[in-house]
Amino acid sequence: MSISGKSIAVLMGGWSSEREVSLVSGRAVAKALRDLGAHVHEVDVDRDIAEVLNALKPDVAFNALHGPWGEDGRIQAVLDILDIPYTHSGVLASAVAMDKHKTKAILREFGVPLADDKLVNRHTAAKAHIMTPPYVIKPVAEGSSFGVFIIEDETLPPPQEIAADGWTYGEDVLVEKFIPGKELSCAVLGDRPLAVTEIVPASGFYDFAAKYSDGGSAHVVPADIPEHVERDILHFSTVAHRALGCAGLSRSDFRYDLVNDKLVLLEVNTQPGMTPASLAPEQAAHCGMDFQALVAWMTEDALGRHISSRRTQTDQKEKAPSEG
Repeated sequence: MSISGKSIAVLMGGWSSEREVSLVSGRAVAKALRDLGAHVHEVDVDRDIAEVLNALKPDVAFNALHGPWGEDGRIQAVLDILDIPYTHSGVLASAVAMDKHKTKAILREFGVPLADDKLVNRHTAAKAHIMTPPYVIKPVAEGSSFGVFIIEDETLPPPQEIAADGWTYGEDVLVEKFIPGKELSCAVLGDRPLAVTEIVPASGFYDFAAKYSDGGSAHVVPADIPEHVERDILHFSTVAHRALGCAGLSRSDFRYDLVNDKLVLLEVNTQPGMTPASLAPEQAAHCGMDFQALVAWMTEDALGRHISSRRTQTDQKEKAPSEG
């Protein structure tokens, strides 16, 4: 299926904390699609998105949004209502994967290794240590490491920022045991795990600056890890993708404690960054698929899944018993 000549709306921007990251992803995707011969509409998403898409009537939407409203099932629901095919996961998988606590509850049933955690109110987490340090406090439904704190010293109080009036990341936070060691990531494309990347921050942990600043981190593909760890990461990334019902592209992030040979999955991202230097596209390139080819595959996959869904709906209608 060729996307040359197709009308494609690239959804980007939005109003989440990850707006600027999304704009970078969207522009990179839009350029790749134009180079492939598509008619591209760059859409900086606002709350009138349904009206905008109704006017454009694209053949398919490439979802390059990040964060709440873009990858939590809400924009996916709008696209479903408008009957517009779109890349990445659907409503349910997007909504569940965006919630780290719900994601872990599901993955635990599938035997995926996870760090111990507790879901608590942010004010409770600010009053006293919920668990013995080191541990991590993170928002339940944010990306790009916004609002993440690593607590290492039990003689100091928890970070008071999480109880501040200006806190915008939800009333509940996830308190999770900190696992030292390597930061690792693996993307799944369709039903195929790509490769394992080791992320080496220039300093501190893999926060927003390390992810998006020039020189903030180095990516090592394939990661320099024991063979059994690589095998487990490829396996559990695929398990997570399937268990959550993901489609298109997803990426699972892990920590590996070398000293204790302990691997844990941290979270599943249904809308990974989409620039040529982002983790998932780097892994695709390592497997022989350049950025244009990756963007083309994702767009064609969205169209193909939409056609299959329509055929299934038609078959169900034809098989339904008639009234009377």
